[in-house]
Amino acid sequence: MPSKPTVDLSRSAVARYIQLASLFRRRIESGHWAVGQQIPTVDDLANECGVARATIRQALDELENDGLIERYRAKGTFVRKRPNAQLWCEVPTTWEGLLMMGRDDAVIEILSDERGAQPTYIPHQIGNLAPSYRHVRRRHSSQGMPFVLTDVYIDERLSGRISRKDMQTKTALRLVSDIAGVKIADARQTLTISTADVETAEGLDMPINAPVAIVYRSVVDKAGCLVLLAAGTYRGDMVRMDIKLK
Repeated sequence: MPSKPTVDLSRSAVARYIQLASLFRRRIESGHWAVGQQIPTVDDLANECGVARATIRQALDELENDGLIERYRAKGTFVRKRPNAQLWCEVPTTWEGLLMMGRDDAVIEILSDERGAQPTYIPHQIGNLAPSYRHVRRRHSSQGMPFVLTDVYIDERLSGRISRKDMQTKTALRLVSDIAGVKIADARQTLTISTADVETAEGLDMPINAPVAIVYRSVVDKAGCLVLLAAGTYRGDMVRMDIKLK
């Protein structure tokens, strides 16, 4: 009788091959599958994970497309390299860190710029809404790879003091903190885990239902106005949050 699968994929709505690709990627990243090492066969992995061989092949296709493995006919599959560590984008947990760009080599592309907008979601119950907002959708990339899509809502009364160059070079929080006369009274950040919908998958060049991290930020000024709301959707394989505990 075949052995019971050791990997349970049934509790997630994410496609099984994507779950497996993430699992196998972590094995390479951690060194469990070392560079140069031959990984288990498709049959062995299918037995371990309780899925069809075709699902394993789909997962391995993802790793091969990322250049992490190489397949050789009649020889097997070998680890070619570990995931590119410098592509990680850190999500800071302090005000000072949030004012800095997540990656020094990041390039910001403006996808849309709308006036007279209202935010569709209010993540934090702080401050009072401005009469209207400037809504800018941006995409951040590093080494040609997009890693975050952001929706930034800025009090439209302040937006005239923000240049297009600012929009292409500054973090969402710095856009308002750098405006002369604006005093910040409160700021919140929340991180949630989700999966990529069709629009996100297309914007970040990733599979539908692949893991993403969504970071919501809200800023209130001294007058009690919610001057900034921002939501950043990060590729799940490129984001990390480091927290100093003591």
